[in-house]
Amino acid sequence: MKIVILAGGSGKRLWPISRVTNPKQFQPLFGDKTLLQETYLRVVKGFKTKDIYISTGHDQLPAVKKDLAGKISANHFFVEPIKRDTSGAIGLASALIAHDDPNAIIATVNSDQYVKNVSEYTKVMKAAEQTIKKYPDHLLLIGVNPTYPETGYGYIKLKKAIDKVSNYEIFSVAEFKEKPNLKVAQKYLRSKSYLWNPAFFVFRVSTMLELYKKHLPADYKILSSIKNNPKVLNREFPKLTKISIDYGIIERAEKKLCLPAKFDWVDVGHFRTVKEIFSKSSNDNLVKGSYMTLDGTGNLIYGQPNKLIATIGIKNSIVVDTGDVVLVCDLARAQDIKKLVEEVERQRQDKFL
Repeated sequence: MKIVILAGGSGKRLWPISRVTNPKQFQPLFGDKTLLQETYLRVVKGFKTKDIYISTGHDQLPAVKKDLAGKISANHFFVEPIKRDTSGAIGLASALIAHDDPNAIIATVNSDQYVKNVSEYTKVMKAAEQTIKKYPDHLLLIGVNPTYPETGYGYIKLKKAIDKVSNYEIFSVAEFKEKPNLKVAQKYLRSKSYLWNPAFFVFRVSTMLELYKKHLPADYKILSSIKNNPKVLNREFPKLTKISIDYGIIERAEKKLCLPAKFDWVDVGHFRTVKEIFSKSSNDNLVKGSYMTLDGTGNLIYGQPNKLIATIGIKNSIVVDTGDVVLVCDLARAQDIKKLVEEVERQRQDKFL
């Protein structure tokens, strides 16, 4: 199986740490390694280096190569000349791999995720590969149990168990719903029938391209041109629809399976999840830099080594100082940082992006 690490995101919800020229996947955040390095090390424990690929944008390619320090072969980079969301990234990876092997199986892995139990993660990925070998005309989604009503994730509704592969139950999928509102997310959490979608998609490349043909036919023609002649990539790729794979393909695909996973998983998509990963308890202050407080609990503090951040009575908040930007945000509204960044973009304050 080929592992495609998606490393082209912009990480707007982790602004101002994550920037256009140095997004979150290249940041160590509160640990020693960058998110991309952690992802690579997790994958390489279960799969050979020759089967690992990186999907990224042209502007981020130098940073990816520097971060992985020659660990990936030069011909294992899928470089997008312009952003076309995850549908473009996964479609391109499918087309280029299909150019050499139309029966290849791909697993897509985001570079901004945290997985605690790596051994279990590897077993799940191996079982997913065996499942697609058995059901080559299906997409396989790996699901994880939701722990709170998150509105930024997709949800998978399980239908019924249809098989068991390597001791993992495989379910048919009744519904796939991308990013529901809070009321619906609360309903999903109560129902116990829904799993979070961590965007681990496993599929045969020929099956994925057929789904583009059915649901995004104009994009299929472009991807077919690239598959037949990769030299036209820079000319043809910008013509693709800018849409996420979740909306463009996954929601519409009829033949979907799900493997419920038991490893701990967190999408490092915003500061709330960063706080969950690195704090021992919700009341702890997570601090990078110099911090002093009176009656401050549950805060995430990210500062500069030569500058003191001091708070009084501030609780469950985000305070980030990157030198040129100071962000103060309620931890519960971490998702809204993306909206704030979009406002910075609208006002053309590019130097802060």
